Amino acid sequence: MKSATGEFDPSNKLGEGGFGAVYKGTLSDGRVVAVKQLSVSSKQGKSQFITEIATISAVQHRNLVKLYGCCLDGKNRLLVYEYLQNKSLDKVLFGDSNLELNWAQRFEVCLGVARGLTYLHQESRLRIVHRDVKSSNILLDSDLNPKISDFGLAKLYDDKKTHMSTGVAGTVGYLAPEYAMRGHLTEKVDVFAFGVVILEVISGRSNCDTTLRTEETYLLDWAWHLYEKNQYVELVDKRLKIFDEQVVKRVIEIAFLCTQTSPSQRPTMSRVLAMLSGDVEVGTIPSKPTYLADWNSDTSCFMTSDSSDISKVGHASHHTSTSN
Repeated sequence: MKSATGEFDPSNKLGEGGFGAVYKGTLSDGRVVAVKQLSVSSKQGKSQFITEIATISAVQHRNLVKLYGCCLDGKNRLLVYEYLQNKSLDKVLFGDSNLELNWAQRFEVCLGVARGLTYLHQESRLRIVHRDVKSSNILLDSDLNPKISDFGLAKLYDDKKTHMSTGVAGTVGYLAPEYAMRGHLTEKVDVFAFGVVILEVISGRSNCDTTLRTEETYLLDWAWHLYEKNQYVELVDKRLKIFDEQVVKRVIEIAFLCTQTSPSQRPTMSRVLAMLSGDVEVGTIPSKPTYLADWNSDTSCFMTSDSSDISKVGHASHHTSTSN
């Protein structure tokens, strides 16, 4: 991997997170890959690491990032994934990417992510809760097909480390209330986060932006405000010139269902997929969640550490492989 990444040359660095750095590399057979160099401080044992990789490698879906393999060298642990040239959804929507998605492409991204999560929750032989659904963990291939990445990466975090950066899981906007407050982890935690991602896709902005007016800071709260005034079209990214207003309204309503306070009120991802596809009616939209009032009492977008208590509740495996 040293030769593939040019001795982990800084010029090949794609990013860095709580787990370590990510580098672009080229294998001897010409395949371009993304190499994640896991932090040496990770407490996860070698045998558990190998077991986890072997388990998740058995999970395959076209909307999940493909894992090519892993390398163990002393304390160093490397994960090798397919490289996706259009990078992450957050960079495309509200980052430094020159790529612009039209409404049809954005809708297809929502469908693809919904398919991937449906597979993880209900169709795979393993029951996997991702725990870290967010725009920066949705990567786009050369055809703009979305692929979910970073499965259960929190399992590789140092328990004492708090990962602080912009637009990542842990911001108040992505965390389901029951997970943030009680560490109660089910598939519905992913459903909640997916609902927030839908709104980001529609609006082209992050779920929490303190540079905006106070009433617009929290995307979910702002979306409800516009919806209740029947001004939901105002939520649509101004870069989008052509879109179907009724489809946009339906997708916003699906996002509202996904982000209900009670997990039992949120649909399963398979039902979300059916609603997005138009196979099932969205139905009655419940009232605005009360937790939004609590968010507004804090003017900042804060982060939470992935504590050991939370990581004990439920299971989310590491990265996965895919088949097209």
